[in-house]
Amino acid sequence: MPTEYQIILTTCPDQDMAEKLARQLVNDNLAACVNIVPALTSIYKWKNELITGSEVLLMIKTRTGCYSDVETLISGMHPYELPEIISVPINNGLPNYLQWIDSVTGKS
Repeated sequence: MPTEYQIILTTCPDQDMAEKLARQLVNDNLAACVNIVPALTSIYKWKNELITGSEVLLMIKTRTGCYSDVETLISGMHPYELPEIISVPINNGLPNYLQWIDSVTGKS
């Protein structure tokens, strides 16, 4: 059974881009809160090359119904050719916190 809430994860190349995306998501009522986690080291394979780089992680708290719009916004603003956009369901949470997510993201 799908959950009503999720955390969407995406990485950004720097703090400025992370803040720009986070502010847009919250301003557009697509997320109740976006945590910005700086100074990650990411190791991944891209175009057959092993890459090590610094990134900034966004943890986007939203409703499942907002996923498509969040994906569209990130894809449209993100500088990466293939941005990470991964949804993780929130199976449980403080009821008042989940109601707050609803109130901010437009569900009454």
